[in-house]
Amino acid sequence: MYLKKASWCKEEASSSSPTSTAVDDLISSLNKQRLYREVTLALRTGLRDAAAHFSFLRVRGLRNLLKFLKSVTDSDSTILLFSFAQSVPDLQVVPVLFQNSLRQAPRDDESVPNLDHLFSVEPVKITSPSTDTEVALALRVLEGCCLLHRDSAALAFKCNAVQVLMDILSTRGVLERGACLDALISILLDSSSNQMEFEACHGIEKIAELIKDKQVDDSLRLKCGEFLLLLIGHLNGKERSAMIRINDEIPQLLGEKSASLIWAASQFGSTLDPEQRQTALHIHAGRVLESLELE
Repeated sequence: MYLKKASWCKEEASSSSPTSTAVDDLISSLNKQRLYREVTLALRTGLRDAAAHFSFLRVRGLRNLLKFLKSVTDSDSTILLFSFAQSVPDLQVVPVLFQNSLRQAPRDDESVPNLDHLFSVEPVKITSPSTDTEVALALRVLEGCCLLHRDSAALAFKCNAVQVLMDILSTRGVLERGACLDALISILLDSSSNQMEFEACHGIEKIAELIKDKQVDDSLRLKCGEFLLLLIGHLNGKERSAMIRINDEIPQLLGEKSASLIWAASQFGSTLDPEQRQTALHIHAGRVLESLELE
């Protein structure tokens, strides 16, 4: 669902009289109320489908949520409304993602057979497994929520997000793993809890294994390079203890030459616009891959 402008708020008053000011204030208030209703409606509709038992319904809900998040970025006011909505438990997106599309399947040795349905008149509720497309969409929605609303990273921590994403990174296909790296960096930024969990999961080591593995798709290896550049560039000067640990790990895992290149390239273009930064990030990640070939 896209957020639309009301037809009655398009006309601008040309007079500066007290009456005109009062009317403008009323229009502004009505517009905020309308926007909040649209935000809550879009969230409730998307979350209802995202929590459905069938994958095709969850995919529809995730696509609608992703479209909604893109429309939220149009103005600061809608971002604030979305952030406020995420303080309401029934409207929180992140828990629904981890309870459904990103839910970890129980292991064979942990599953306990349940025969209650044999003695009940109620039909068994069957939930279809998450498809590759569904998982990738859920990761994109998670990324968007964390970038727009910083407290969503704290919600993700309560859902063991880092562990779930590291499992996806180890077991899923290229499509999901590429989206996983983007979601992972979004929950790590400015979240010391998630950063500590990432360290406990030996995250840097697993990323390094992927980027060094020549059997892995080149696009995914490039994503791993971008991930390292973004993470190190963000942590530099902020998390001293984390930087010291990473500073020790990177040369051991990737070699001195590649580590030096990563440290130098991670400081790229802080004054560049978003498009130029993305281009620079892609170029530097490619150079990191080239340096690994020479190690």
